[in-house]
Amino acid sequence: MTTQTVDRRSLLKGVAAATAALAVPRAFDPAAAAAPAAKGVFGYGVASGDPTADAVVIWTRATPPPRRKGDPVAAPGSGLGASIPVRWQVSRNSRFTQVVAHGMVMTSAASDHTVKVDVAGLDAYTRYYYRFQSLGEFSPIGRTQTAGDIEGETHALRMALVSCSNYTGGFFNAYRSIAERDDLDFVLHVGDYLYEYGNGADRYGPDSLVGVRDSQPATETIDLEGYRLRHALHKADADLQAAHRQHPWITIFDDHEVANNAWASGAGNHQGSEGDYLARRDQAMQAYLEWMPFRLPDQSQSTPHRGTRFFRRFTFGDLGDLSIVETRQNRSAPITVPGVPFEGRVPIGVNPAIDGALAHPGRHLPEPEQLDWMKDGIAEQGRRWHLFGNQVMVSPVLYPGAVLGAPGLTFVNADQWDGYTADRTNLLTHAAAQPSAVAGDLVVLTGDIHASFACDLPVAASPGSPSYTSAGVEFTCPSVSSDGFFEVLGGMPQLAGQPPEVVAAATRQAIGAAQQLNPWLRYVDGIGHGYALVDVTPERVQVDYHHTPVPTSARPDPRIVPGLVPTYARSFQTLAGSRRATSAVGPVGPRSDRPTGA
Repeated sequence: MTTQTVDRRSLLKGVAAATAALAVPRAFDPAAAAAPAAKGVFGYGVASGDPTADAVVIWTRATPPPRRKGDPVAAPGSGLGASIPVRWQVSRNSRFTQVVAHGMVMTSAASDHTVKVDVAGLDAYTRYYYRFQSLGEFSPIGRTQTAGDIEGETHALRMALVSCSNYTGGFFNAYRSIAERDDLDFVLHVGDYLYEYGNGADRYGPDSLVGVRDSQPATETIDLEGYRLRHALHKADADLQAAHRQHPWITIFDDHEVANNAWASGAGNHQGSEGDYLARRDQAMQAYLEWMPFRLPDQSQSTPHRGTRFFRRFTFGDLGDLSIVETRQNRSAPITVPGVPFEGRVPIGVNPAIDGALAHPGRHLPEPEQLDWMKDGIAEQGRRWHLFGNQVMVSPVLYPGAVLGAPGLTFVNADQWDGYTADRTNLLTHAAAQPSAVAGDLVVLTGDIHASFACDLPVAASPGSPSYTSAGVEFTCPSVSSDGFFEVLGGMPQLAGQPPEVVAAATRQAIGAAQQLNPWLRYVDGIGHGYALVDVTPERVQVDYHHTPVPTSARPDPRIVPGLVPTYARSFQTLAGSRRATSAVGPVGPRSDRPTGA
């Protein structure tokens, strides 16, 4: 049932060490990674992920106690702590009277004492419960479920879409809301699960949270120890723990899991004084794979790729599939222009060299092999929907220069697909050419931009022109806690110090100006934080946006209010065969069916 096994000699040694450890009083350093180790062996909670029809990954961190009184704690990233055995169980009920799979693994400092088991042989579309045991302690009980991927059957499919969860940016109230839902198949996190910044001049977030929600380590994460500790900080958050405990997750990293604006051989937030970038990235990816319930796909060239293959596909019978895209490891260096008003923005239509570089066919966002894999997925027949879990926006977004303090110019965000337009044209032209009734429709699910969007995916669109062919639709979720348009505009000189009501009005005005330039942007909200609920049926894909309240003078920043969960704001949908985003009336109702055991 597990890809991790131990031989009898190692097992006996581990049991002996565990027995000896039980005689030592549990005395942990309360400052270690937000103090979860003080809660015992399983202070970082449990998680599950990457559910298929017959398998799911389950995860925990098992913190060993010190060997002797006064010894340092085996804090994440420390490299300390003895190897210990960890038992695991998967059951059909939360009382564990119907155990269907179990085993034992050893964990050690080599994996930062994380435990990850790929449990196979499960029944499709079924809810399960799991737990771990070590040194006389049980972990919290996690709940998970397998995918409704059954030939000849169509089941409900519903997920929460999230991204951009900056610990110092605010409380993780969106995760609390997600944890309280009982109608999700999984949580889809499309990147920036954590941020690399420290607590100094590079701190990112409201000043009022200084001393309340601080990064660990206190400095920027640049090595394995730092990335491990930063992951541990997030796993120690009670709201994030609850969301992991209640639902399986499907995840992919973006740039901040390593460094801001990353590409194949560097990053905007990496300096030569910080060492070799590729070594830094390798260590960041090691920590990510240790601390996330992530199953690496087949690494052979049966599916061509470059480097480590992270992109993968999940299927849900004839209803649809979900392709998880990875666009950081092999992307070409971004086009940058010095002196622009906002980092990453590039003016277009004023310099042929810039325009030519953005459209150069030799520059790529995903590597060409992955782009071919994406196109193959879009053309595959027999499923109504082709969903893409994607980091940065595909749809063109032209920014009016007047909004950015540069009247007369138009900008694009070169960190998005706007910076790699040959790849986008290749993808969308291919998608538009597929017959909807045979190949189904493309729906891209995106994060990164810290705002809610519902938009068409135009082919050969002209700025301001409502006439275009749409290859599909794209829905983006707001950030969990990272600064959105409201916070960015509120920091501009002309709005600094203005009441939240004034900044909110200016944000809406700027969005209106952008929509005139981009008529394919059917909905934009850059004020609320939270998550999007994605509901898939044979007839339509509907997205419900759940946002924090609009800031007011009485409550200028809802992100800093613990427990203030986002609420339903607006719905958009795409009807089967339309390949357009339209408004939907009201939030989704109950599921059409539920997994066995739910």
